[in-house]
Formats: sequence, structure tokens, C-alpha cells
Amino acid sequence: MCTNSSDIKRQVDSSAHLPPWLKRPIAFSGRQNNVKDFVHYSGLHTVCIEAKCPNRGECYSKGIATFLIMGTVCTRNCSFCNVEHGKPAPLDPDEPFKIVAAAKKLHLKHVVITSVTRDDLPDGGASFYASIVTLLRKELPEVTVELLIPDFGGKPEALESVLETKPDVLNHNMETVERLYPQIRSNAVYSRSLTLLKNASSYGLTTKSGIMVGLGEKQEEVLKTMEDLRAHGCSILTIGQYLRPSKNQVPVTEFIHPDQFAFYAEGGHKMGFKNVFSGPYVRSSYRAEEILKQSV
Repeated sequence: MCTNSSDIKRQVDSSAHLPPWLKRPIAFSGRQNNVKDFVHYSGLHTVCIEAKCPNRGECYSKGIATFLIMGTVCTRNCSFCNVEHGKPAPLDPDEPFKIVAAAKKLHLKHVVITSVTRDDLPDGGASFYASIVTLLRKELPEVTVELLIPDFGGKPEALESVLETKPDVLNHNMETVERLYPQIRSNAVYSRSLTLLKNASSYGLTTKSGIMVGLGEKQEEVLKTMEDLRAHGCSILTIGQYLRPSKNQVPVTEFIHPDQFAFYAEGGHKMGFKNVFSGPYVRSSYRAEEILKQSV
């Protein structure tokens, strides 16, 4: 469906409560619809749609998508997240093959894969991740692979099975500062996520993490989280503005000014991060291929 300038204007006007730096037209193109339709009819899912990512129009218009595996229902219920919570369906054994077929069809050079959290599975779905990476390496050896993984319940053997596949980037988001975990990530453990990143870094992998701001955190808490990440081997960091997906999620406490994002980026580089991608609309998988190239 074509979208004219008045359609774009209405979408911008619907966000009139946003500060000026967060107001922008939505990107539309024929390629965007092609990607969206292909993913849908392939029986696949993207976190772009399920999480209502504000960048999905831009990414789809460039033929880029982040695949969401193991269903669209999460066993956890983080207060910031738009993904459905409940009892997940069984795994689709054909999903690894669908991912490979989609990567070929869309001519992807960098494949980003994430998932819901599956605490109902013995290994949290780690072996399923591993099977997809293994198949991608076999069918598309020239493609780089980035995984954005859950914590697998803190099970070392589960994480090990993923690390053994040697993804080009191992991403695990901290999401917020330690003080806010009880309100924002009630079933996650701050130290457990840091340990996961440390183990991945010790394995020789490029590690990445993301933080949202605007949830009530203080500047010194963000800097402390960044320091913790560096101390645990994280080399790439993304920082973005939390935007409430719907009225069912926790409200935004503050809209962070672009100057503050620049401050965090500068501080991160001084701490030794290879790359800090910090800005209002930055998300953990946003421009992932570009960030990887800059970080090599």
C-alpha cells in the first residue's frame, strides 16, 4: 500500500507529546512491504514487529530484519517489553531452514537472530540457536551472524553450546541499571547477565550489549553499568531512549536529550569500548552490520 505525505504527517502528529528530537517521519518504500510480506508468508517472525521497534520502517526499506525465533510468546513478562507473555507453543523444527531460505531470498550479508525467553525448555532454547548458526555456516559461509540471546537461566552448559558455534557477534542486553531490575526485569539477574557476557568474551567472541534510558535511572548509574560491562569484556554498546510500546508497559520517566547520549558515547570510548552507538532511536540490533564493520 502506498503512503503519501499526509499519511506521514498524521503519524508524526500522533506523537505530538514527544520532544522535537524524537519527531521524525516514518520511512516507507516498496521494499519495506516486500520484506514484511516475505517474512510473514514464510512463517517467520521479526522482533521489529513483535516489539514495535520504531526503526522497523527504515530497516525494512533497506531489506534488513532481525529474526525472532522460538515463537512470539515469552515465558517472562518484563515491564518494558511489548512481546506477548504466556505459555509458548512447541518449537518449529523447520524454522532453521526457513531462516536460511529467508537470508538467501533477501540477500542478507549480516543475519541477526534473537528470541523470546523460553524458560520452559531445559536449555532455554540454546541448542535451537546453535542449530540455526550451524546451518547458516553450512549454507551461507560468507554471511556474518549476530545473536541477541536471553540468559538461558544462567546455565553454563546451555551458553557453551551457543558459544561453540562462534557467532560473529554475541549480544546480550543489560537493558537497564541494576537498581531498576526488580521493576523492569523482575525475572532477570544483573550479575548473571554480566557473567554471560564475560564467558562469551573469554571464549574469544565479540560481545555486545544494550541499555535503555528514560526509565528513571541516574547518570552515575548508567556510567556504572557501562563500567561493569567493560570489566566483563563487553566491546560494543548501544544506548537508546525507552519509548513505551503501549499503555500496558511502564511509562517513560524522562526523554533524554541528544547531548546526554553524546556524553555517554564519549564516556564509553574513554572506557575502552570498541564502539558505542548512542542516540534516541538506537536499538540493540539497529544498523547491526554497520556497527560490526566499524568495530573490527
